[in-house]
Amino acid sequence: LLFEPGLATLMSKCSTSLTLICLALFVPGNIIGSGIFVSPKGVLENASSVGLALIVWIITGVITAIGALCYAELGVTIPKSGGDYSYVKDIFGGLAGFLRLWIAVLVIYPTNQAVIALTFSNYVLQPLFPTCFPPENGLRLLAGLCLLLLTWVNCASVRWATRVQDMFTGGKLLALILIIIMGIVQICKGEYYWLEPANAFEPFQDYDVGLIALAFLQGSFAYGGWNFLNYVTEELVDPYVNLPRAIFISIPLVTFVYVFANIAYVTAMSPQELLASNAVAVTFGEKLLGVMSWIMPISVALSTFGGVNGSLFTSSRLFFAGAREGHLPRLLAMIHVRRCTPIPALLFTCISTLLMLCTSDMYTLINYVGFINYLFYGVTVAGQIVLRIKQPDMHRPIKISLVWPVIYLLFWAFLLIFSLYSEPVVCGIGLAIMLTGVPVYFLGVYWDNKPQCFNTFVGKYNKDYSSLLLCDNVMVIIINADC
Repeated sequence: LLFEPGLATLMSKCSTSLTLICLALFVPGNIIGSGIFVSPKGVLENASSVGLALIVWIITGVITAIGALCYAELGVTIPKSGGDYSYVKDIFGGLAGFLRLWIAVLVIYPTNQAVIALTFSNYVLQPLFPTCFPPENGLRLLAGLCLLLLTWVNCASVRWATRVQDMFTGGKLLALILIIIMGIVQICKGEYYWLEPANAFEPFQDYDVGLIALAFLQGSFAYGGWNFLNYVTEELVDPYVNLPRAIFISIPLVTFVYVFANIAYVTAMSPQELLASNAVAVTFGEKLLGVMSWIMPISVALSTFGGVNGSLFTSSRLFFAGAREGHLPRLLAMIHVRRCTPIPALLFTCISTLLMLCTSDMYTLINYVGFINYLFYGVTVAGQIVLRIKQPDMHRPIKISLVWPVIYLLFWAFLLIFSLYSEPVVCGIGLAIMLTGVPVYFLGVYWDNKPQCFNTFVGKYNKDYSSLLLCDNVMVIIINADC
């Protein structure tokens, strides 16, 4: 076996450092994905009117920008890859950090990937079932095949994975550009009935504060990926300057695109038509593109295919950060030396995502993952305030006013309380899964003097798995925790 001194050295063979131009382009590319093609229905359904739905999209963008600024301060104060996992662990201790990692490994990444894969299968199959919804088994089967194929690609080659990402990123750009341009054309033709204030705020159901909280959760799913920069702070060029600049460029750009895409949707569809569709961009294209309507489902399918690939590609960084701190089995830190691919981590992510496909209800999955995501976003931002109090003289190259984390936490409290009130079962399951990590932490991480039989079993498991990989001529390394 060939050993390398650490992940940074290994990854330097596969990529270059991240500059401002890369960040300004990559962050919107990482945020804009399946969310804008699936969340509009969930946001509108819970907001109860077109006008309030648009306000939800704008406020979610503003809150995302505030959260990103808070994370920027933490990112340069605690310059470790691993994002909020690293911050929560350093500020609140090992248990809190482990729970963040535990829920990310078991819930956040698998659920996000399941939603994106289901969106892909919806947009592929919907044109084949023009008068009804596609069969659930068909959706799950196609989503599973998508995941298996892309896991194989990511295991086989970093270059293949990045080429897939480059090729399929054009799909979402094409779809969004078409949607926004056609929306502008519709407005110029006078088709803006649902944008007039008297009609925009006409509710199709009674307003409910709990449902509005769920609308924010649905919208926040579309903005997922805004904290990506904090997973690669060790690789940023001049992070003190480029991190805030990238936030000021990327988040407003994404908010602009999302708001105008939703405006475009309602220039062609009534709220009832939008809510009746599981593939809003397909319905939009059928109404405005005529014989060329096939462009829309193909563009969105390409986009979501690339989205699944991107999520699989980036998840390995969090696995490495956790394994480096001793919070995950060393097995998940194995990296293919020649191919630079984290095969065990990818296989684990694929299997856990396939388990999430036991349901094809994307909106329940979004509420589920959105609640857990926001829970730890708030804990991380609260950690910023705690760090200011405990270590006021700590060097902070970026230092923002504490007004911003306070605003974020007030919104966070509203969102969590009323989401739990509206969806107690879905949110409660997420909390229960998170709490299962407590005994795992004390047994697997905190307990130093484990019985010899336990250590023998773990060692044999790692060795057997390595042997399995070696049988396929795969060479792996285990990153040393001290690197």
